[in-house]
Amino acid sequence: MALRLGDTVPNFTQASSEGEIKFYDWAGDSWVVLFSHPADFTPVCTTELGTVAKLKPEFEKRNVKVLALSVDDVESHKGWIGDINETQNTTVNYPILADPNRQVSDLYDMIHPNADNTLTVRSVFIIDSQKKLRLTFTYPASTGRNFDEILRVIDSLQLTDNYKVATPADWKEGQDVVVVPSIKDPKELKERFPKGYKELKPYLRMTPQPNK
Repeated sequence: MALRLGDTVPNFTQASSEGEIKFYDWAGDSWVVLFSHPADFTPVCTTELGTVAKLKPEFEKRNVKVLALSVDDVESHKGWIGDINETQNTTVNYPILADPNRQVSDLYDMIHPNADNTLTVRSVFIIDSQKKLRLTFTYPASTGRNFDEILRVIDSLQLTDNYKVATPADWKEGQDVVVVPSIKDPKELKERFPKGYKELKPYLRMTPQPNK
């Protein structure tokens, strides 16, 4: 059955390019981005894995660990990592799960038979520190992912977990946010949003990002 937002994600133990990973233990109290790849030595995936390696400090600033998956084995991964490092001018600095038995792919519903009955689609799972699924993206095998968007979503999720706000279309860190409609009491509004807010409509109130 497909995972839904808010579900506790399944645990697993699986080999990786950096040794065996017991997922819950490995994740600890960090957030996790788990992202899958159709196969090793594929061109779009090569660019994606290189991009994530370069962005790893950005993920770490947000208390996020990154974990890739491909359906090939560890030895194949190690050979592929050499190609990624060479062609993308980087060093892969995070684990790639080996999933030749499709254990994790099936647990996380990464194989969509109508797209391809053996290869994983380009799935992305953002998982919070409580092991809850917070967001999923699914891209076709032909389209590379936008990891700046993944970072943007993490910023939004972590902000809105801590403040009674939502983020508008195309929001980026530091921009104004939306006051959630459930807050109506003037005293609470003043306490929560000391910088004030602008009411465009009774249901649409904008305020500066609270933690900036």
